[in-house]
Parts: sequence; structure tokens; C-alpha cells
Amino acid sequence: MISYALSLLKLPGILRLIRVKQWVKNLFLFIPLFFAGKLFDVNALSSLFAGFVAFSLVASAVYILNDYNDIEKDRAHPEKRNRPLASGLIGIPFAFTLMFIILSAGMLLAWVLDPVFFATLAIYLTVNLAYSFGLKNIALLDLFIIALGFILRIVGGGLLAGVAITQWLVIMVFLLALFLALAKRRDDLMIFQQSGQQVRKSVENYNIQFLDSCLTLISAIIMVSYIMYTISPDVIQRHDTNQLYITAVFVIAGMMRYLQITMVENKSGYPTRILFNDTFIRITIIGWIICFYVILYFPKF
Repeated sequence: MISYALSLLKLPGILRLIRVKQWVKNLFLFIPLFFAGKLFDVNALSSLFAGFVAFSLVASAVYILNDYNDIEKDRAHPEKRNRPLASGLIGIPFAFTLMFIILSAGMLLAWVLDPVFFATLAIYLTVNLAYSFGLKNIALLDLFIIALGFILRIVGGGLLAGVAITQWLVIMVFLLALFLALAKRRDDLMIFQQSGQQVRKSVENYNIQFLDSCLTLISAIIMVSYIMYTISPDVIQRHDTNQLYITAVFVIAGMMRYLQITMVENKSGYPTRILFNDTFIRITIIGWIICFYVILYFPKF
């Protein structure tokens, strides 16, 4: 009874340790099904939901390992020092036991779902382990590894849903992930310049001018690429509609708002927090989803 009560007291810390809020990233698994116009395929949705759980468990295991590796740096960070391991809320032995359990559960579930999906998740795990043990300290490479993680998510989603992954989808997801990673590095650099605390070693090889230039460049490429996607003859033929260009309004508005958060407000360190807390961003995302949904699933309208 006492151990049960103690476990309940630890529950908020455990949820923070495995970063449940970060699981929103794994919704990228559902993107191929949405773009394919098969959102109501029950069998595909059930497989994707199970894949979402598997991906989330493995990602959470990686988060625990990252927190352990960065425990000293996190203690010097103005916000990260409150993380469960850095603050001492969760003990290291408990964290490692939990990491082993959820990693095993996630990989086992992936194997049961599909061996190829298992291989995709294994690649994600391997890349992230390499990232945790050194590659995150190499400027530029750290950004591309983060972007690769999102590509692996949509590849996994396509495998489980039985949907082909288009070149357009790969390009757009890669560019968006790269943009978000650049914005996060800018926030890391701002903290380093203001407090002298080095959040990560790779910031030594960045400066604000370089990151702002990259952000401007990538955001412009994203907007142009998206417009080109919506008016592509292949896309128009596949979806039997030439109205997708309308959704570009939400993409442009969302990108401009994120640039404003990054360059004016200097608050781009936590993309998921922005997603949950920024009203303008939420409106653009919801508006894009509704608009895209109506055009794709109700083309006569």
C-alpha cells in the first residue's frame, strides 16, 4: 500500500521524465494516411495508433537517456534544471529501469505490428543513440539528425497504413523539421549569450546572424515548396481538385508567426509548448486541417 502511494506521488515526475507532451511529434505517423485521403480506413487507423504508442515509448526511452547524459548541463539551465533527473525528483536507478521497460515494450510492439516498421523504429533508435552520445555536438549535423527523425516517422506511418510516401511529403516534412530545429538552436544560443551557460556544445559553431539567415531561407523555401505542391499537376490529378492552393494561406500565416516568436519574442526553445500555448499558431494549424480536409474529402464543395 505504501509503495503504491509512493508511485502515485512519483507519477507527475514520471510523466515529465518520459515527456508525454512530446508525443505530439509522433502524430506525424498519421500524416501519410491523411494526405492519401484514407483517413477513415479503420484498419489503417488501428495499426497507426499502435505504431504511435510504439514510437512514443521508444522516443521516451531516448528522452530519459538524453536527460541522464545532460544532467549536469540541465542543472545549469534556467528551465531544464527542473527536469525530474536534474532536480532529483526521480532517481537514476528508477529512471534506467523505466527506460528499459518502455524501450522493450515499444520495440516488441513494433515487431508484432510489422517487421519493416520495427526496422524503421530500430533505425530511429540507433540514430538517436548516436545523437545522444556525441553527434548532437556537431553543428549542422545535429539539425539534420533531428529532421531525419521526422522523416522516419512518416516512413513508419506509410508502412503501417499501406500508403506510398510521396516526394513532396518527404521534402515538406524535412524542411519543416529543419526549420523548427534551427529555431530551437537559436533559443539555445540566446541563453548562452545572455547567461553564459552552454546548453549544448554545438552552439559554439552558430551565431545569431547565421541562424536568422537559415531560418529566413528555409521558411521561404517551405512556403514556395508548399505552393508548388498545391498546384502540381500530379497532385491535382491524384486528389481530383485544384483548390488545395487555398490552404497555403494558413501555412504562410503560421510560418510568419513562428518567425515572429523566434526573432522578435525570442521564445522558440520549446516547439511543443508553442503548439499548445500560442493561440495564433493553433488557429493556423486547425484552420489548415479543416480547410485541407474539406477540399480533400469533399472535393465537390
